[in-house]
Amino acid sequence: MPDPITFTSASARLGLPFLFSAQAQKEFTVNEALARLDALLHLAVEGTADAPPAAPVDGEAWLLGDTPEGDWAGHAGEIACRQAGNWLFQPPLTGMRVYDKSAGQQALFDGGWSRASDIALPSGGATQDSEARTAIAGLVAALVAAGILA
Repeated sequence: MPDPITFTSASARLGLPFLFSAQAQKEFTVNEALARLDALLHLAVEGTADAPPAAPVDGEAWLLGDTPEGDWAGHAGEIACRQAGNWLFQPPLTGMRVYDKSAGQQALFDGGWSRASDIALPSGGATQDSEARTAIAGLVAALVAAGILA
């Protein structure tokens, strides 16, 4: 018979707490896991900052800068999510995507947050192809609408 699977106290990727048999007050563990899932699933952040907002609202999230202060001190580069009047912190993982509301575009984490650069529409030139320019403008507009470009 194979050995039973033994779990650590939290999940490997997001650090979600696990329940254990005979554990007292399981609702705290479950509620923390649900709060982290609520914050990180389809994540949209307000922007990037080093100082917490003066009047944070439950449900908002922020990307933390290099020199966080106040309640965010010691969490440089992490994601701060407001839940139940407290800040939950999550280190970003490679491949994580967020929608940055202040920039109006998506950001991808791969050792640091990166965003698509703006694309200049064609202008000038000796020969102009109006159909090609219309198609390019349509592609750029679609990328902006999808939140890929600002």
